This record gives sequence, C-alpha cells and structure tokens, in this order.
Amino acid sequence: MFRFSSIKDYHTALQNGQTTCVEAVHFYVDAINARPELNAFLEIFEEEALAKAAALDTQRQSGAPIGKLHGVVVGLKDVICYKGHIVSAGSKILENFRSIYHATVVEKLLQEEAIIIGRQNCDEFAMGSSNENSAYGAVRNALDEARVPGGSSGGSAVSVQAHLTMLSLGSDTGGSVRQPADFCGVIGLKPSYGRISRYGLIAYASSFDQIGIFANTVADAALCLEVIAGADDFDSTVSEKPVPSYSTSLEILPTKYKIAYFKQALEHPGLDPEIRNTIFAFIERLRNDGHLVDPIEFELLDQIVPTYYVLTTAEASSNLSRFDAVRYGYRAPIANGDLNELYKASRSAGFGKEVQRRIMLGTFVLSAGYFDAYFTKAQQVRRILSNKSKEVFQQYNILISPTVPSTAFKIGEKSDDQVAMFLADIYTVFANLVGIPAISIPLFKHANGMPFGLQIMTSHFEETALLQISEQLLQQKQ
Repeated sequence: MFRFSSIKDYHTALQNGQTTCVEAVHFYVDAINARPELNAFLEIFEEEALAKAAALDTQRQSGAPIGKLHGVVVGLKDVICYKGHIVSAGSKILENFRSIYHATVVEKLLQEEAIIIGRQNCDEFAMGSSNENSAYGAVRNALDEARVPGGSSGGSAVSVQAHLTMLSLGSDTGGSVRQPADFCGVIGLKPSYGRISRYGLIAYASSFDQIGIFANTVADAALCLEVIAGADDFDSTVSEKPVPSYSTSLEILPTKYKIAYFKQALEHPGLDPEIRNTIFAFIERLRNDGHLVDPIEFELLDQIVPTYYVLTTAEASSNLSRFDAVRYGYRAPIANGDLNELYKASRSAGFGKEVQRRIMLGTFVLSAGYFDAYFTKAQQVRRILSNKSKEVFQQYNILISPTVPSTAFKIGEKSDDQVAMFLADIYTVFANLVGIPAISIPLFKHANGMPFGLQIMTSHFEETALLQISEQLLQQKQ
C-alpha cells in the first residue's frame, strides 16, 4: 500500500521503482473520497491529475532528470488562481468563476513537476478563524469532527492533517495558515511579506496577504518555499532578494539561539492555563539546553487585534468593491434594470454575513468623519509595532509565543461571539502587521486530546533561521 512520509523518501521510492506517481494520485483521490464529511475539498481534479502523473512516470522512466517537486501531490486553497479551473474564494459571488491565468505560485509548482489535485475549502474571501464562513459549508477537524479546523485555510490544513495531500498552499492575512496548522497538528509556514508573489491570489487585505505552506515536515515546507519564493514581474511588492537553498540549510549542527518572548503574551488572561504552563515548561527546557531565553515587555498586546481589524477591513472594503456583478460573478435578477439596485441585490445575496460585516466596518473606518480617528491611528500603531520588531531582532534571533489562545473549539461555539472569534488571532496578527516570517510547529498535546503548537518568528527574510530552529526543536521532540 502507498505511504507518504516525506518528499525525499517519496522521490527515493519513485526512482527505485517502489511506487509511481499514478499510484500516489490514486491513493490521494481515494483518501479524499473516503472522507467527504471533512468537507476539505470543493473539487478534485482527478482526470487531469492522473494524466499528469502518467506523463511524469513516463518522463522519469526515460531517465530524464526530475523536478524538485516531481510527482508531489499538492492542494490549493480556493483563493489561488489555476488557469481553466474554478476559483470561488469560498463565496457565492464567485461561484463557477474560472480563472483565466495561473497564479505565479502555480506556475512555479508546475515548472517543478508538482501535481495539483484539487481546490480546498476556506472561509469566504479568507475572512474567518474557524472555516465556518464558507458558502459551501464548514470544514471539520479530522481529529474530532465536532471541532473546527481553524481558518481561514481550514481545508488546506485538514488535507495535510488527514493525509489527503502531501502539501497544501493556503493564504495568511492574520494567521490563516498558522492558526489552522496549530488546531490540526501540522506545520504552517508564513514567510516574510514579499518573499512569495501574491499574483493570482484573490485579495483580502493587500498589505497583509501572503501565501503560506502546510506540510508534515519542516524539510517539505522548506523545499516548497524554495520553489515558490522569489521575484516576479507581476507583483511590485515582491522582493528581489535571492532565494536561499532552504532545503539544504537544515543539515547543520545544533545552534544555540537568543530567544525572546513577550511577557504579556504568556500572562494574558485569555490564554488557556494548560497552554501557558506547557510553554513555560518548554522555555525552561530551552534554557537547560543552552539557549538564552528572555521575557520582554510588550504593552501593546491588546491593541494588536483592533489595529489589525481596522486596517484589514479598510483594505477589504476597497478590494472587494470590484465584485459588482457587472463584469463577472454572481448577478441577482433585477427587473427594472437600475444599476444601483443591481449592485445592492447582487452583493447582498452574493456575500456572506462575515464578509458583509467586514466590508461595512472597513467602509466606516475609511469614511470622512472617522478616517483619522481609526485608520490613521491604526497606521501609527502599525509603525510602532514595526519599530518594536526591529528593536527585538537587534538583540535576539528568535521570538516565540503561543500560536492560538486555545485548542480547536467546537463548531458553532463562537459563532455568536465575534469578539471572542477575533481574539483568537491575538498571537498571530503581529507577524502580519510587521511583515516578518512566522511558523507554527506541532510540539504539544492538550489534556483534551487536541494538539497545539509553538509559534516562532524571526526578522525579515530570515526564513533560513526560522526553518533551522523549527527542525531542531521538532527533532528534539522525537
């Protein structure tokens, strides 16, 4: 029977003739079809994936060199464009819309011979922390189907968690890769802003959005990042910095790091006591292993989430104005032909409640009487946070924190308490506000049986160090 442990082992098995790409695709198609209750996939590209797998098998057996992701089965969050395929952003307003071009990350995956097996369910327009906001139903956590998988990239996280794909790509605007990775017990990597092109990623908040990676091993995440990172003429915000060989940088001797944590983050009353105690015990273990670990003051913790939501909803209000029912997407039937009525009816029916809520909030903070009080003030806080980040990384290599204040909660548990839902982002939004790389690694298990992780952050474009310490800590866990 086909089994997958890592891309390296998979490639060895392919080259030794122990398995084939076709066998791998059949395995994952069967696995997806066997778990429909998870609702992780909106569509499977079975015929196309099998044809690609057969072509790769023929190519490899002819002795041709193989790509870095040769035959690797990958899923795409339903916000990443794949030419000729539906991309709906989990929304009725884009139901049945087909992309007319590849996202840059998709181009790079295909160039390195990955096999894209399907599109994965997500919170509508990536707005949510539980994956309960999709127009196509909630995604369920594979470890406990009564619980959420986290959001907004819940389908992508569950796909890796339940072994429905080898890798998945998601998007992370305020924690939408790391938070579901934490809830599902997998690795979730958000790179520096500008490390990966956003071309072909449906926008939520453009100065925050980043494409991220779900994997079961750090080595697989590193290899995927190596493939999809880099300059792109189609994205003016992407960095021109050379892309390091992340996949080979993991093979180093253990290093002693200077590590910081925000004192207020671990003392926050909203943090689950068991998570707090476990991380404090882990900090002591790090010190015993020879690492320097210091608490640092961070008085703006309670301002992070309001700042994030003011700025992201403002950008969402602008970005989502393009969905007007005129050029593409859902159009409501209007008898009188009035354009304003068409806009109102189509957007009211096409957007879900959470998206409507955030558009209205963003429109409010951008309005004439409130722009300076909210949007300008939030931008000032963002600048202070950026300066704080630079100050921390002048003295320390690593910043650690919990990823989420609790383990995965029950479906419906927080649906009527938006403040509680927003506060689930308290530890993840800092990295998006300041643009630094961050990862959630699955180190711990709660008494309730659910996993939870540790969030690790480094300075801008220091993904190599981020991946190295992540690998080091996971190896120690084993």
